[in-house]
Amino acid sequence: MKTKSRNKYLILLIVMFLTSLFFTHCKKYDELGMEILPSTDLISVKNTILKDDISAYTIREDSIRTDGAPKSLFGSFNDPVFGNTTVDFATQFRLVGYPDFGEAPEADSIFLYLYYRKIFGDTVTTQKVRVYELEENLYADQEDGPGGNSSYPYYQNVDLKSMASDQLIGELDFVPQITLDSTETDTFYQVIKVPLDISLADKLIDADSADMSSNDVFLNYFKGLYIETEKLTDAEGAILALEAASDDSFQGSAVVVYYNNEENKNAEEPDTLNMPYIVTEFSARVNHIEHDYSGTPFFGSLNNSGIEDSLLYIQTAGGLESKIDINNLSLWQDSVNTAINKAELVFQVDTIKSDLENYPAPNQLLFTFIDSTGQEFLPKDYSFSPAFYGGVLDTLDYTYRFNVTQHLQQIIDGEVGNFGFKLTTAAKNSEAKRVVLKGSTSETGIQLIITYSKFLQQ
Repeated sequence: MKTKSRNKYLILLIVMFLTSLFFTHCKKYDELGMEILPSTDLISVKNTILKDDISAYTIREDSIRTDGAPKSLFGSFNDPVFGNTTVDFATQFRLVGYPDFGEAPEADSIFLYLYYRKIFGDTVTTQKVRVYELEENLYADQEDGPGGNSSYPYYQNVDLKSMASDQLIGELDFVPQITLDSTETDTFYQVIKVPLDISLADKLIDADSADMSSNDVFLNYFKGLYIETEKLTDAEGAILALEAASDDSFQGSAVVVYYNNEENKNAEEPDTLNMPYIVTEFSARVNHIEHDYSGTPFFGSLNNSGIEDSLLYIQTAGGLESKIDINNLSLWQDSVNTAINKAELVFQVDTIKSDLENYPAPNQLLFTFIDSTGQEFLPKDYSFSPAFYGGVLDTLDYTYRFNVTQHLQQIIDGEVGNFGFKLTTAAKNSEAKRVVLKGSTSETGIQLIITYSKFLQQ
């Protein structure tokens, strides 16, 4: 009896593999592999679409880490659907080399240069920048922290303003710009040039040699800058993705001191002397992010699991995500001799509400599962292959599709529990994007399409 049972199970696995490989190309895939089965054994391959068992609602995302992002966000933006987002920025500046200002140097001026190439919002609203010197250290990694007293890692609710002096050392009104290159496939670097108080230039020129012996020592002398933006209340505005850190082809954002000295004054053709202090990949770079959802269409139902909306709101920068529940999956555990060939979860973009022409959607979303302790994990399908797992925006039908075949099989086999899921953005701290999806109560809402094989015995 045991041998016969093992043979049946082996036959089932073989047919499941062949079916999964070829069923999209076979019209009569129910008959595939039947010639190798005993006359009393059958494999039934079926499709089902789960929709009514899915519930979803919009929630605030837990505070995200904002330190060391590939791009550092900055600005204030009033989204017509998602409300206001305001982002401040703080960073360290490092020595390019040992500064040699020559004999009798005199500061002429000092500027903060902030570079960017991408914005989310408009290019007509004036924004205000205010600059303050940091009085508390930032840390690029935990090892730099003073005996564990560092607040590293940094999350979006970090109080950067309290870490800075209340003495304003720079202020500027600017309008964001975007200029395409000649091929119209990329944008040129744009710059915000903020004049700073000459006192900071004097501080940098007057630094003792001991204060510049290494970058670690220098960062205790000049801890960096806190760059604040003013929250907009009556205009759209924009969020900028700052090109803060230097790389192989770009020097990075910087503080530049312009100065003169005795040697240059006596030269036949005096130069404009300058000394840069730059943001590098080793510089701590931190954002403070605030979202204000008052007045939005979803504000009354936000974080309320008892209210299912026909729309879901997903937003980067520690904004919004969706809690997903797929009920009655336990019923599949009672369905013996069943194997999942494919399980695909489909989310449909509401292209009208999203207004994709003016507000690009995230390129990729993440679908994670929640364990019994409330922690989130990527499903097994992602570990198998990120491309297989999916989640990338399909611009042909404007859907996000996730292959969760292996995870669903784990639930059926009792290897993992069904404590719910979350849908969130993949790029969280380096871009400002959002999307509106059709919810579980929408007519064309969330669908879980399951193709499964069932071993039947006659």
